[in-house]
Amino acid sequence: MTDLSYLDGNMLDGPLRELFAVDLSAATGRCDNCGMRGPVAGLHVFSHAPGLVARCPSCAEVMLRLVRAPDRAWLDLRGATFLQVPMPLDRPPSR
Repeated sequence: MTDLSYLDGNMLDGPLRELFAVDLSAATGRCDNCGMRGPVAGLHVFSHAPGLVARCPSCAEVMLRLVRAPDRAWLDLRGATFLQVPMPLDRPPSR
């Protein structure tokens, strides 16, 4: 086996901060249940739970959950196979 070096998760701080600094309503996702693709802005969001629950407009399966506390947030994307985020072209990519 070759030596595959790695960095710890702290390395993700900059790239993730950059990623979530964009407007996610323009992001595109795919439902893990039915395969429908569409913008985050098209999800059906319910705020009656302790947090926000976003469901697929096609099959009504949960794609995203977001719960906030005063000092932290929980983001669950288990119902989405991917989230494609458009990035502004005026910034060089993070390393």
